[in-house]
Amino acid sequence: MTDFKLAALLEGHEDDVRGVSFAKSDLVLSASRDATVRAWKLIASAPPAFDGTVSSHGSAFVNSIAFLAPNDDYPDGLIVSGGKDTIIDVRRPGKRPDESAEALLLGHTNNVCSLDVDPKGRWIVSGSWDGDARVWKVGTWQCETILEGHQGSVWAVLAIDEKTIVTGCVDKGIRIFGSSGKLLTTILQAHEDVLRALCRIPAGHPSGAAFASASNDGLIRLWTMGGSPVGELRGHESFIYSLASLPTGELVSSGEDRTVRVWRGERCIQTITHPAISVWSVAACMANGDIVSGASDKVVRVFSRHPQRQATAATLAAFEESIKSSSIPQQQVGEVNKEKLPGPEFLQQKSGTKEGQVVMIREPNGAVTAHQWSTASSEWRNVGTVVDAVGSSGRKKDYLGQDYDYVFDVDIEDGAPPLKLPYNLSENPYEAATRFVQNNELPMTYLDQVTNFIVTNTQGATIGQSAAPAPAPAGADPWGSESRYRPGDAPAPPPPAAAPSRSKVLPQTTYLSIKQANLPTIRKKIGELNEQLIKDGDKELSLNPADLAVLDALIAQLEQAPAAAAKPSPAISQGLALVLRIISSWPSSLRLPGIDLLRLLAAATPVTSTYRDARGEDLVAILDRSGIFTDVERRNNMMLGIRAFANLFETQEGRALAEARFDEILGLTSPATSSSPNDRNTTIALTTLLINYAVLLTSPSHHKQAASSTQALALLDPLSTVIGTSLSNAASSAPSSEAAYRALVAGGTLLSLGDEVREAAGSVFGLKDKAREAAKAFSEPRITNVVEEVLALIK
Repeated sequence: MTDFKLAALLEGHEDDVRGVSFAKSDLVLSASRDATVRAWKLIASAPPAFDGTVSSHGSAFVNSIAFLAPNDDYPDGLIVSGGKDTIIDVRRPGKRPDESAEALLLGHTNNVCSLDVDPKGRWIVSGSWDGDARVWKVGTWQCETILEGHQGSVWAVLAIDEKTIVTGCVDKGIRIFGSSGKLLTTILQAHEDVLRALCRIPAGHPSGAAFASASNDGLIRLWTMGGSPVGELRGHESFIYSLASLPTGELVSSGEDRTVRVWRGERCIQTITHPAISVWSVAACMANGDIVSGASDKVVRVFSRHPQRQATAATLAAFEESIKSSSIPQQQVGEVNKEKLPGPEFLQQKSGTKEGQVVMIREPNGAVTAHQWSTASSEWRNVGTVVDAVGSSGRKKDYLGQDYDYVFDVDIEDGAPPLKLPYNLSENPYEAATRFVQNNELPMTYLDQVTNFIVTNTQGATIGQSAAPAPAPAGADPWGSESRYRPGDAPAPPPPAAAPSRSKVLPQTTYLSIKQANLPTIRKKIGELNEQLIKDGDKELSLNPADLAVLDALIAQLEQAPAAAAKPSPAISQGLALVLRIISSWPSSLRLPGIDLLRLLAAATPVTSTYRDARGEDLVAILDRSGIFTDVERRNNMMLGIRAFANLFETQEGRALAEARFDEILGLTSPATSSSPNDRNTTIALTTLLINYAVLLTSPSHHKQAASSTQALALLDPLSTVIGTSLSNAASSAPSSEAAYRALVAGGTLLSLGDEVREAAGSVFGLKDKAREAAKAFSEPRITNVVEEVLALIK
């Protein structure tokens, strides 16, 4: 039988996914610490795609979920969920969170941590931290029986059949009850540690077992209904949190070792590693044999053995890469003596002895990577990099929908909000610092300071270093009294020995974008401005309650992970139309937050680039008609409009639009070439756009096109003007070397297009002379370096 492979990633939860259920072949349910239950409906196949909606929203985290199968009384079935608020919520799948539940089951006095439904749908059983399990009658919703006698939390409940219930407890015991509440059998010390999961075993299993249990001791044990052990499954390397059975009779399990494991008999036949710390839950679809998992990285994942229900090759490759690049806390693998670890050659010389076996490898750069043996493919698979800690707390931190080991606050200007510096321990500090500087349009003079700051403040957790705190550098504390780093507050320490060597800048090969934003603040500002419109008597221009609901839905989707935010949906299409309405019809003085939302939409979704209004006009025409590029009194509107154009290059459709409308975009943004010293943000936005055009024209798909040289000559004109303006402003109180630097990078990148462009750059646009002047005027190493590269290319 073939291996399970990823079918779909279901993203939307904002915290750990603690419970999952494969309700039907086209419906997945998930419960999360974010206090929501989500229903994921299959909307496309080959490859599968699911649309997620919030089914219920509680007041505290939700960590248990079950599904009552459709019957005559409930033709769509019922979703059953419970959590920290002690309430069991029972509702129909189609209901909205603000609609009344079918029933709210009250009785537990602590967290409801386990749920199950008997096979005939007559009752629900629940387990709680209060030490009891309860049986609830479907339809009357009364608690008919309390299953007592547990010496601690009831972490697992299992409705074996309509007459029998099994419970698993923190006291390490298993108890078998009749549905009337009578205790039938007690298995004391069923495990060596806390019991966490139970599942039914289909008839015909070679062991003859009726059910299985799993524990923090890392073992799965098989039991008869009489309480006799008849099998033991070994393979997990840490706590086991969840169990499920497949229609084939196989078992699946998940746990703290980041894996889902598939068992045939007593042998593990497949290990599915996740890019997460914990895989909290796993469930199986009894109709088609697919499985679903929920993990600490907030993602629900569906896996299938059937090729037609598996993800695309690109999605599968991205999943494998996310596993390789993930960080594994050292506490998951125990003490690691690097000196005794084998090198990469081991992976070619030795085979694994069993499915899921893990070996540690000492890489040439000193890192320790983990590799897992796959029996099916007879190879070692890289499953991540071992680090001393994850953000020093064992939990990842979310920033813009992605998880990082650290997210630092960086103060750039007094009185201004701090910028966020995200960093993963598996990253190169220099590359993380470069990304931070570019994304926030900061002077490259900050680069060394930010790099050294990352190295200094993560030494207790960096790969291959001791956990001892690094000594503070001489001078002022860079964290200051508010625990925020301020570039320039402390002298930059000498580069660390492991710092990467600086490579050439030209040609630039990656697109730049400007995506940072505070979405709640933007939403609040639009609301305030909308109230101002109403107060001023412009109610016909204002947003009505339905419009504000569309805006809220748009903000909610943009706040999700990048993949979810980019997904075409009514929230995106309707929200985009609303944003363009604000930009086009509101008074110029009120448009700024709308343009800021457009900037984010340009990067987040291809829908922005393919949009056409009722007149058939595209984004460029709509912005042209709005007049934001000719309103000299409101330069910030122009600046954000240019940033929106720059962000188009984040998607393939955006690049196509930018290329098709090259002349129009260049004409609209031309007023920004002569910005004053106090308008550096507009000039930097323009040079970011021009860099992206340079990257596009010199990309392999465009490099040899005749149009590329023609368009390159058109770009050299504004680039030359920006450098000239920057030189004129160099003696001012607010010189912008950043604009000059970016213009030099863009111009230097275009020089790779050939002799015609090089000749024009030097003789027509004076790039050679202006580059030399820039090196003298700004006296910065980064400008000196890029000028040397430019001059070498022009020669």
